[in-house]
Amino acid sequence: MTERGGAVRLTDFSHGAGCACKLSPADLRTVLGLMRGSSAAADPDLLVGYDTADDAAVYRLRDDLAVVVTTDFFTPIVDDPYDWGRIAATNALSDVYAMGGVPLVALNLVAWPREGLRFELLARVLDGGADVISTAGAVVAGGHSIDDPEPKYGLAVVGTVHPDRVLTNAGAQAGDAVVLTKPIGLGVISTAVKRGAVPPPLVETAVTVMTTLNADARDAALALGPAVHAATDVTGFGLLGHLHELLAASGVAAEVDPAAVPVLDGVRALLDAGMVAGGTQRNHAFVTETAPVDWGGLPFAEQLLLTDAQTSGGLLLAVDPARVDDLVAELQARSALAAAVVARLVDGPPGAIRVREAPAG
Repeated sequence: MTERGGAVRLTDFSHGAGCACKLSPADLRTVLGLMRGSSAAADPDLLVGYDTADDAAVYRLRDDLAVVVTTDFFTPIVDDPYDWGRIAATNALSDVYAMGGVPLVALNLVAWPREGLRFELLARVLDGGADVISTAGAVVAGGHSIDDPEPKYGLAVVGTVHPDRVLTNAGAQAGDAVVLTKPIGLGVISTAVKRGAVPPPLVETAVTVMTTLNADARDAALALGPAVHAATDVTGFGLLGHLHELLAASGVAAEVDPAAVPVLDGVRALLDAGMVAGGTQRNHAFVTETAPVDWGGLPFAEQLLLTDAQTSGGLLLAVDPARVDDLVAELQARSALAAAVVARLVDGPPGAIRVREAPAG
């Protein structure tokens, strides 16, 4: 057990913090390419499967009801067990919100080193998760645990949605504006937490961002009805990684305005100090080689920010350009952490991204 100042540092037990421990998009493509296939595509009631790399599965039960099914778990991202539980639960719920759904029931997923960490710490993790699930109006109804030398926590979540109101990542159109609802830089901060090199106030800010539910962002999107064409949340693949998935699923390309992307204060200083997650580096390599991204003259450090591996980030919403001001107003009225227009969708190779040059001066 690793201690500092008498306290257990949970992040010392993990090889990567939060969603930065995910397999890369390239790794997932390799695995899916090796699979024999699935019979799911033959079921007309499966409204959303894994073929478009969307956030959750959606299955129609009847004409006016579908279920949203998702799961997410990761290694410690902060050292406080209660906060880790809250962050993991908020992150798991985000996939339901990204589909336009309402969470209903959740199951805990636990891996815990029974000989290395006290069970009291696990209880605090579960308390944090349960409190967030309760705040979301859902319930925790059980779960599953295993003995594992590296602690991991998350949840499987089931929600509901009307089949005609499902938000997917596959409906974006050329001309759409893309709005981001939370600032980025969380991967940089979590890396600094793991290395013991982050000011406590910045940790508090990051925890606030990561435990802010995307329910208000979902509500703002649904308030605009069919004017919001596509949605996804921003997590381990970074802003451009998840934007690329939305573009590829929708058959369009994008121009990104890096100056418009909100970044948490203090993140650039940490980035300059070398606080870059391994997941971020894999994200950068993937979008550069696969999307592909035309970085223009963007400095490398700023490129890393746009591919920074987020945990429990905001929603990306593709909206009719005639209604983008309405969406921004809806988000602001609901006190969203950000309502930034970060990109414009264009005709072009599906998934391709061009980073706009910053204006001179």
